[in-house]
Amino acid sequence: MYAIFKVPDEKKGKIDEILKDDLVSRQSIIVRDASALSMESKETFVLVEGADEAIKKAEELFEEVGEKLAGSEAEEIYNKIKEKEDDAAGGMGLLFG
Repeated sequence: MYAIFKVPDEKKGKIDEILKDDLVSRQSIIVRDASALSMESKETFVLVEGADEAIKKAEELFEEVGEKLAGSEAEEIYNKIKEKEDDAAGGMGLLFG
């Protein structure tokens, strides 16, 4: 299970506070600026993958900071994040392989 949160630039500093939560911090977390995903907007996206209870906790914590994405928008951002991660992993393989 996963959730993606869109956090506006003015609240970006609160992401680290949220990710320090004991339950949430033990999940797979990827934080990316929109520009790193080839987008022109000024937001940061946070992908939290893991246990259902941790996702629910992340939803509660991000409620006042950002917006949880759903449907095709969430799927599109998830795919972009994973594509960039795969590209980075492939690049490391070329360097060290």
